[in-house]
Amino acid sequence: SARVKAILAWSLFTGVVGLIIRALEERVGIIGRWVIGLIGVAWSVASVFVVPVIVLEAETTNPVQFLKTSALTLKKTWGESLIGYLGVRFGGVLIFVGSLVLFGLSIWLSFTFSNFWILSVVFVVWFISLMVFMYLLSVASQVYLGALYLYASEGVVPGPFGRDHMDMAWKQKSAGINPLLMRSR
Repeated sequence: SARVKAILAWSLFTGVVGLIIRALEERVGIIGRWVIGLIGVAWSVASVFVVPVIVLEAETTNPVQFLKTSALTLKKTWGESLIGYLGVRFGGVLIFVGSLVLFGLSIWLSFTFSNFWILSVVFVVWFISLMVFMYLLSVASQVYLGALYLYASEGVVPGPFGRDHMDMAWKQKSAGINPLLMRSR
């Protein structure tokens, strides 16, 4: 609750940026959409640590400062990949696709046996399970990003993670190695 102003400021800022990106995509041709899509990806990458920045360091409510801090942390310590974070997301996509296959199977069974109760029950269970899964995936992603940010900014290996887990998630740039990354909790 102490970060409500910062969260609201970031939400408003990111909403406006999203609207601008969408408006630009609608007004340009196919090559322009591709370029705007790349800008959207750059925006997503630069803002990957904003939530941890707000939670851990929100001394201001300036969303531009949150974005700068996130991007600088990423630039300072992260190389080409965020393998762990992308792995969580990719795992989520695989589970979602698998759930769609099972849902399709239930549709087939429902039509085969002419029993639409199968479809009704499976749909309700599938929908509730999907909502719970998406929530848990979002929480897991934010916890992982928080851990990565803490490790990148302070060199602290948080809680249940080990240094090996954190080191596997990123490639450290050879120039500008942060000496704080050498200590652990």
